[in-house]
Amino acid sequence: MAEKRDYYEVLGVQKGCSDDELKKAYRKMAKQYHPDLNPGDKDAEAKFKEVNEAYEVLNDKDKRARYDQFGHAGVDPNYGGGAGFGGFGGFEGGIDFGDLSDLFGDMFGGFGFGGSTRARNPNAPIKGKDIDSHMVLTFMEAVHGCKKEVSVSRMEKCPDCGGTGAEPGTGSETCSDCNGTGRIRVQQRTPFGAIQSEKVCPKCGGKGKIIKNPCKKCSGQGRVRVNKKLEVNVPAGIDDGQIFALRGQGDHGLNGGPSGDVNISVSVRPDPIFERDGVNVWCEVPITFTQAVLGDEIIVPTIDGKVKYDISEGTQTGTTVRLRNKGIPYIN
Repeated sequence: MAEKRDYYEVLGVQKGCSDDELKKAYRKMAKQYHPDLNPGDKDAEAKFKEVNEAYEVLNDKDKRARYDQFGHAGVDPNYGGGAGFGGFGGFEGGIDFGDLSDLFGDMFGGFGFGGSTRARNPNAPIKGKDIDSHMVLTFMEAVHGCKKEVSVSRMEKCPDCGGTGAEPGTGSETCSDCNGTGRIRVQQRTPFGAIQSEKVCPKCGGKGKIIKNPCKKCSGQGRVRVNKKLEVNVPAGIDDGQIFALRGQGDHGLNGGPSGDVNISVSVRPDPIFERDGVNVWCEVPITFTQAVLGDEIIVPTIDGKVKYDISEGTQTGTTVRLRNKGIPYIN
């Protein structure tokens, strides 16, 4: 495998450069090597791809941080180090604040100080978690909309046990400690005497049922992690930094709860010809001195293709003209 050049060197910028400096450098290099301006030039085509790859990494704060620390290994799995940095979606641990609520309920809920705590019901429907994803678009893909594929790692109902958590052919049993209620009464000795309180059953975790033969595929969790490719309809007119959601495509819920969403943040590559200003598009068109003095019919590039435009006699440098309805569609 050929050794990759340093991304900062590719774009001709210093490490630690600002976002504006990075964008200006990218526009300059992309315009220099753009295939439309270098037809048939394979070397220019290869450099154009190299410039786009460098910008895609350095324009993303997370990728840039990994690249600054680990080099190409931090962002490219082919270098043996990148795969381990992006997979936070597979982390299934964490603090369950519902359990903390149960803990405080066990400590104070039965002492009769005029208040009460309501513990989370572990059998209640729970919505699945949302998944964050990121997508890089070309300028034209963002302007006109497009279909893209996005890869997500999400929790889905276990296909072997159907979400029950029990090995196929078996089921769950009523917890003998709490008789299916999910809570037990305990007696505590205090300086004020014996006080009785209620707490979550430690044997069944408050579910009221025990699975003696957990499903081997999901280890009794009822869900498994699956890598999924989703087809996305990117809305026309989306801008750099905006987020849109795929409803119901996140982690599957628990106990019959709804699925979460996939929230996709968008980065849009600058275009070497066009520059966006809200829903307006700016384009600089050079003309000759003779055309400026005498006027002429010229060809103007737009996001919808090339159009003819009549230059008036005596047109000055820096003159701004407006082509109506040639901008970017409003996005809801």
